[in-house]
Amino acid sequence: MSFSLLETIQSPADLKPLERRQLKQLAQELRAFILQSVSRTGGHLSSNLGTVELTVALHRVFNTPEDRLVWDVGHQSYAHKILTGRRLDMATLRQQGGISGFPKRSESPYDAFGTAHSSTSISAVLGMAVAARQLGKRERRHVAVIGDGAMTAGQAFEALNNAGVTPDIDMLVILNDNDMSISPPVGALNHYFARLMSGGFYAAAKNVGRAVLQHVPPVLELARRFEGHAKGMMARPATLFEELGFNYVGPIDGHDLDALIPTLENLRSLGGLQFLHVVTRKGQGYKLAEADPVLYHGPGKFDPEVGIQAATTPAKQSFTQVFGQWLCDMAQADEKLVGVTPAMREGSGMVEFHQRFPQRYFDVGIAEQHAVTFAAGLAAEGLKPVLAIYSTFLQRAYDQLIHDVALQNLDVTFALDRAGLVGADGATHAGNYDIAFLRCVPNMVVATPSDEHEARLLLNACYHYPGPASVRYPRGAGTGVEAGNSLAPVPIGKARVLRQGRHLAILGFGTRVPEALKAAQRLDATLVDMRFVKPLDAELLNELAADHSFFATVEEAAVMGGAGGAVQEHFNSQGITVPLLQLGLPDRFIDHGDQSGLLAQLGLDAKGIEAAILQRFPTLKDLVQKGVSQQAAS
Repeated sequence: MSFSLLETIQSPADLKPLERRQLKQLAQELRAFILQSVSRTGGHLSSNLGTVELTVALHRVFNTPEDRLVWDVGHQSYAHKILTGRRLDMATLRQQGGISGFPKRSESPYDAFGTAHSSTSISAVLGMAVAARQLGKRERRHVAVIGDGAMTAGQAFEALNNAGVTPDIDMLVILNDNDMSISPPVGALNHYFARLMSGGFYAAAKNVGRAVLQHVPPVLELARRFEGHAKGMMARPATLFEELGFNYVGPIDGHDLDALIPTLENLRSLGGLQFLHVVTRKGQGYKLAEADPVLYHGPGKFDPEVGIQAATTPAKQSFTQVFGQWLCDMAQADEKLVGVTPAMREGSGMVEFHQRFPQRYFDVGIAEQHAVTFAAGLAAEGLKPVLAIYSTFLQRAYDQLIHDVALQNLDVTFALDRAGLVGADGATHAGNYDIAFLRCVPNMVVATPSDEHEARLLLNACYHYPGPASVRYPRGAGTGVEAGNSLAPVPIGKARVLRQGRHLAILGFGTRVPEALKAAQRLDATLVDMRFVKPLDAELLNELAADHSFFATVEEAAVMGGAGGAVQEHFNSQGITVPLLQLGLPDRFIDHGDQSGLLAQLGLDAKGIEAAILQRFPTLKDLVQKGVSQQAAS
């Protein structure tokens, strides 16, 4: 397809003089360009195809970047990037040195706020609107675009509630209702309203209420009035948002520029608190993505003519798949097991578990805080909850983890996917901090499996541990080790020695262990798969300190507060003084790029580990060479 009109657009200012028919042509070209571009680089597709017309209309009507536009989550912002001068940069999308897959303030002045985690847009835009009022910028407008999945999170309603009592601000919230988050949305407003008003619960409750209250006429009349008000609220979403202080408009067709543009123009001129409900379709304009928006949510490279095809050669099993199979096997063995996810069924590998054990599967929506406390409630009553949650998303529920789970020493198992670097998704999704923020929490066990088989064994161990325990594992596959089918636990806090060497002991935590083993072989070092950050294998550490001169720790996590620090603290507590090198992720946010390439660049491959050790311990090289010579002589 020709992109003749799209190629003339260098900034949103170029949209202003276009006629409506030209804008429609632009939308067609933009959608085709996104499909072509993402098929070559990989990235988020379905969500971006669904917001093309909305993006065109917003940049036509509003004066960005002076007017502030914030995309919630941000995985639907590709059209926004293209229209704001980054069309040619799309060839570098999510690649090292290229543009981000999410809005990023340092990338463009049009990215008013960095997003990637959900449900933050309304809070951010409210803050911007208040700042504009304080600074006297009365002409500036502020727009938050949020999906129906993200609207299920508590923070979105906290912000709406706060906005309703904040005087003299201009703010437009656009609810992009596509009936589809990454996983099917839980509690999406339109489905909730329909189910509530047509379901048996509402009818039964109403009949019981009449029977009980018929002997108290004044109360019965009050109940009838309340029922009418509640029914009106549920039948008409406008009431809910108007009760919060917003002027509600919609729902309107989010793919109809003839409806979108005049509506947005009117709302911009009105100012104040405005709420626009638009209905869009994920994957719009690409039949394959329309039919399966989950499959096309975040695809890798593919041929748009034939769509995503199954791999011809079987891929190595991912850690997520290992977890999913383990969860089903353990659930089969223990009827007390229940699985919990905050709207990440597919991403966390829980589809089969949901199918096989639907009564024991709980998707609580995009509500990480609730997910953790909900799991605590399950555990308080004797069930065995396994909370599958990305490391980066657990950050959002840290208070609940401490106060509701750990403080009460409740038996909750945390399966932390996407621990360490995540490649193309970049700093916003990297799970770099869980070791640091978990190991300081009393009662918590922190396990770091080194391969697929170890992941299963440590999941067993943490599941059987009668208290809070976490197992962290990375995105993607490991070394190709068979996970097996064992449900037997390994001892909590016990490491395993993989190689016995001399002088140097390398302590590996997690999936850097195979690379550390290569370095250990070259350096004739002892290599230990520590397995646990908390508790550490204190007995083994003390033994190693007695006959090793140098120590190095290796982890794919932040060095500050990490596993290496835990080892140093142990030695300090024992009065043991040994030179210790701590290798891990540096004290900075790490941008997107190829996962293995980034790890090599950070010195966490075998070559980098060896080089860092020799630089820190220069006498070690002579000791290794001397040992080699002695072995040759003998």
